[in-house]
Parts: sequence; structure tokens; C-alpha cells
Amino acid sequence: MKPNSTVLDIACGKGEFLVRLAELYRITGVGVDISPYFIKEAQSKAKHRTPNAPLAFIQLDAKDYKPPEGLLFDLTACIGATWIWNGYKGTIEALKNMTRPVGTVIVGEPYWLKQPDPAYLKADNMKKETYAESHYDNVKIGEQLGLTCVYTLVSTKQDFDHYETLTWMAITNYAETNPTDPDLPQILERMKHEKHVYLQWQRDTMGWALYVFRKP
Repeated sequence: MKPNSTVLDIACGKGEFLVRLAELYRITGVGVDISPYFIKEAQSKAKHRTPNAPLAFIQLDAKDYKPPEGLLFDLTACIGATWIWNGYKGTIEALKNMTRPVGTVIVGEPYWLKQPDPAYLKADNMKKETYAESHYDNVKIGEQLGLTCVYTLVSTKQDFDHYETLTWMAITNYAETNPTDPDLPQILERMKHEKHVYLQWQRDTMGWALYVFRKP
């Protein structure tokens, strides 16, 4: 990216994506997230790693974010939080409308590797229609909305294992150092459930990829 390119990261979490872009390319960035805790950490991270970078982190339900009038971004992204705009298609449409011509839209989204077991859907309280039938279908959805897919980055099983099991480790470490947390039983029960769902079904049923689209 060129210096001073403008970037919007929806559901930015702790700001890692924007901070890395600022380190690499000296971009101007806006991150939006509903969590005040994540926004606080993102601001601290930016202060320590890119103190002179023009990065703004806004605590807000991202579906309510509106850019300043007339502003379109060089790059917009929503990596793994497409429920904000009721799914993948709605997210691409929302980001497209905030992206300048010849700009870039990046979305991270799951897809089915095979037909999900009904027991899996029930255990995770979700519908089959929530995600596309295949990786190819996720590409087609973006292109049917007038964008051109120029790159994809598909997670491997090792990537997925790394992501999921680091969560188990973090929660276990937290439980050992915070045994009096009143929320701990609920946290541990959730981890137990999600571990079961992942190992029983999700690992072999769901894929995940980053989709990079260019706006004409």
C-alpha cells in the first residue's frame, strides 16, 4: 500500500491488523469495535508500536458506523465478523459502499467443506444457510456484487487448530491464575462445549478464508 492510504477495519478487535499496516506502509486507519476493552488495548498497542501513526479506534456497534461525508477508504476490511451486517453478502455490500473506486475489500468468512451434520448445527445453534456451500461460492458472491476477487488465503487444518487450541490454553492459564473469578465456571463450561464441537464436527466440516476483492 502507498503511504497515507486510508484503511477501515470493522470489528477491529485489539487493533493488530491496523497496527501492522501502519508499521509496514504508514497508512491512516480507523478501527471500529463494540468492546471498550478491545478498543483500550488497541489504543495502547498503537501508542507503543506506532506512536506517530494516524490511527483512530472507535468504540461503537460497527453496523452504526458511518464515515465522514464524502470519505471513501482505499481499503475496507471485516475479518471474521460478518454477522454485523447479517452475513457475508450484506458485509460485502456495506464495505463496498465505503470503498473508493479501484479500492480493496477484504472479508474473512467460513464456508462448508462438506454437508454439516444436523447434530453439529444443533450443538452450535446455527443454520446451514448461514455459510456458503463452498470456497468457490464465497468468491462468486463477491463477484456477483460487482467486485473482482484478486486473491484468497485459505486456512489449513493446522491454522484452525492453532487458532482454536490457543483459546483453550489461554482459558486454562486464566483459570489457574484467577480461581476466584465468579464467571469462571461459565467460562470453563463454554470452553468444554466449544472444544467438543470443534473436535467432533467443525474441524472436518468448516473451512475459512480471507477474500480480497477489488472495486472497479
